[in-house]
Amino acid sequence: MTIALDDVIPAFHFRESHSTRVDATPEQTLAAARAATPAEMPIVRPLFALRSLGSRDGLPAAADAPLFDQLVGFGFALLGERPGEEVVFGLVDQAWKLRGGETVRVSGAEEFRAFSTPGYIKAAANFRAWSQGGWTLLETETRVLATDPVSRRKFGRYWLVIRPGSGLIRRSWLKAAKRRAERAPRMVDRHIRRAGNDSDTAPVHRPRS
Repeated sequence: MTIALDDVIPAFHFRESHSTRVDATPEQTLAAARAATPAEMPIVRPLFALRSLGSRDGLPAAADAPLFDQLVGFGFALLGERPGEEVVFGLVDQAWKLRGGETVRVSGAEEFRAFSTPGYIKAAANFRAWSQGGWTLLETETRVLATDPVSRRKFGRYWLVIRPGSGLIRRSWLKAAKRRAERAPRMVDRHIRRAGNDSDTAPVHRPRS
């Protein structure tokens, strides 16, 4: 599935993005983001528990299982992947409803893009690892598209409340991925095209999607 975030949700109403520098290859870095567990992210479990108050189904936060896999099991769908570079996952639901909100299971990117039933939001996020010639820029971006104006207003109010906590979770996840990737034995970065690139002064290169 060579699908990027731009392919899945090119238009959106809400967006959030965070990034960090990692001294590892893009392949190692992306694998670390997918393997990181809530035990490596101290803020995740209490924030998930707070968000789950009054909810029928609490958000997943088993300490020693990869958070990515837990989210996919919870209702997120794997929407696309560019091996060693980017992974995209998403959800269709009614996040602003603490009780009685419905999550719609989608099978993949095509079904996610086509979904347009009023009363929902479509949220997609990614982890993307860019080689910088000696180090990697790891970014996570979240985009949300409402399916109608009423849902957009309702989610907008919800977004104002949860966005600070959402940012904390994403930054904690990036830090966990960084620690995990930098502990692993260093592999050769297949993206480096010439020797002698000074990683401390080289500009950040963001390839086209």
